Amino acid sequence: MSLSFKNVLYESMDGVAKISINRPPLNILNAETLSELTLAMETAKTDPSVNIVIITGVGDRAFSAGVDIRDHLPEKVASTLNVFNKVFYALQHLNKPTIAVVNGVALGGGCELAMGCDMIIASEKAQFGQPEITVGAIPPVAVVLLPRLVGSAKACELILTGDIITAAEAERIRLVNKVVPQDKLADATRELTGKLKEKSPIVLKLTRMSLHQILDADFKKELESVTDMYLNLLMRTEDAVEGLKAFLEKRKPQWKGK
Repeated sequence: MSLSFKNVLYESMDGVAKISINRPPLNILNAETLSELTLAMETAKTDPSVNIVIITGVGDRAFSAGVDIRDHLPEKVASTLNVFNKVFYALQHLNKPTIAVVNGVALGGGCELAMGCDMIIASEKAQFGQPEITVGAIPPVAVVLLPRLVGSAKACELILTGDIITAAEAERIRLVNKVVPQDKLADATRELTGKLKEKSPIVLKLTRMSLHQILDADFKKELESVTDMYLNLLMRTEDAVEGLKAFLEKRKPQWKGK
């Protein structure tokens, strides 16, 4: 089965749905792409023939380099965060195991999308990071999820510095489940999906639901709280707008601290 989208590829075969961000080379996420991702996930959720969902990016340069910086500007940011958050609510309620397959960079919203999946397999050339702070922004999903995945100290370090880390480091801090050579990425993905396929589909679904009932108990409330801070505190500062404009104008930001 395949569906037609503008910015996303969707195909399903042998119980596995593959959702690919199709905006190479960097697979930047704009509002339209985010909406298509949500629709693709909802399609996988309601398809009884699908038991496992893979999320990846087209090409070898990027899983996704994040949300279009123009969509963070004051006139667009509220609608952007709304459609962005819906992707993660869809992931939360998908009720089928999700695997992010990362080749190349997963930055900002791209990194958040990967960590929103149940498991991550990455090639050795993959890189991960939340560089939002360097442009005067907050990564809402990372603020909620990253401390749960890697611990509070490492999450604070990555979010507050905006550092970008290698796949090997991401595996070491338990952000990534497995790192393999680039030419072995497809094999590693098949191996993991093969293990899941051996399980009862209904038991797999219910077990995943039980895990997320605990893991996501406060997710929506916490994400809404961070989103509110983003919109009603951060975006009222001069530095938030300065950081975004500096990025678009390819210059160093002039922070005012207000």
